[in-house]
Amino acid sequence: QVQLVESGGGLVQPGGSLRLSCAASGLFFSSYVMSWYRQAPGKERELVAVIRDTERNTNYADLVKGRFTSSRDNTENTVWLQMNSLKDEDTTVYHCNARHFKVDVLDYWGQGTQVTVSS
Repeated sequence: QVQLVESGGGLVQPGGSLRLSCAASGLFFSSYVMSWYRQAPGKERELVAVIRDTERNTNYADLVKGRFTSSRDNTENTVWLQMNSLKDEDTTVYHCNARHFKVDVLDYWGQGTQVTVSS
């Protein structure tokens, strides 16, 4: 059974930092493209970052480029999202996604972790 478990969310002041983690189990981690999404209530889900095999093969949404960095460790089956210079508008639930690099139907989601940026 595939599980993705996010952690690291919380309350932080504007300008602060948080590091989200997503621990995966039940899958061959290195065969999966890992992504971070976020979705605020009543809004469309938004892609934040995609990390393929290495940090050199990573893409970010324009809204977070230069502030967020994603990394992964295929030996630990974990992906991280380092979020710096956080803004009020970054407040929402962040979800981890794993999609097999060849078989799209192998697509899994974590339960999400809440990030709240507020003074």
